Amino acid sequence: MRKRSSKPPIDENVAAFGVVAQLTGQDDQLRRRAAAILGSLGGKKGGPARAKALSKTRRSEIAKKAAKARWKRKRRK
Repeated sequence: MRKRSSKPPIDENVAAFGVVAQLTGQDDQLRRRAAAILGSLGGKKGGPARAKALSKTRRSEIAKKAAKARWKRKRRK
């Protein structure tokens, strides 16, 4: 018995759009650039907001745990 694909069939319009984008070289470049910009914006907002929300003792615990994890790794020679 032949195995069937678990993927749903692709819509013709989506397939055509993908082909045109791939031929023009705009397939991944545009998405990657947009994702990088959005990720950067989120990181700039999220880090300071998280630090502001944490108490001093909790920040200290997190820092100690991180330092312990860094020193636990074996060093390369």
